[in-house]
Amino acid sequence: MAWDEWEQLKSQTAQDGSTRMQLNQLDPGDGGRPAPDPGQYGDLKVHQKDLAKIGQNAFDLYDDLWNKGRRAVPTSESAAGTLTKGGFALGSALQHVALRWDQQLSSLRDACAHISNHMRVTKNLHADDDGYIRRQMSSIDLLDAGFDERVGPPGKHNSVYGEPDDKKGKK
Repeated sequence: MAWDEWEQLKSQTAQDGSTRMQLNQLDPGDGGRPAPDPGQYGDLKVHQKDLAKIGQNAFDLYDDLWNKGRRAVPTSESAAGTLTKGGFALGSALQHVALRWDQQLSSLRDACAHISNHMRVTKNLHADDDGYIRRQMSSIDLLDAGFDERVGPPGKHNSVYGEPDDKKGKK
């Protein structure tokens, strides 16, 4: 943004008297209404069979990459050797391409293996997350009750904390 444009925007803001914060985002088109309750859409659920299917597809891709992706490498390496022996510069270039292909194929197979292995253990690792979150939220509700003025009239003792001790402060 040019300096003159920046100065112009600052002066316009000063003239408007606007000092509010503005977030740079697209208006969702809902007229500023609050977002709907996320609970109305249901809970996120993942079943073991879904994870297993993703893991199996990743494993199948891993096998296919080995069985079908490696076919070109020996042929290319052989052709590169023949071209190099014949004095063609193209031989070393083809050898480079075959090496890079093999490296990229190995990297892709590693990623597939990682996905396959991860899908096998994800459901078990996160099985207790819902219970943990539920326990944490219930302790927050109890804490909130201690700060809620609706529990008692303002300025009066909040019954959430039990009965006041008359002996405190007296000697």
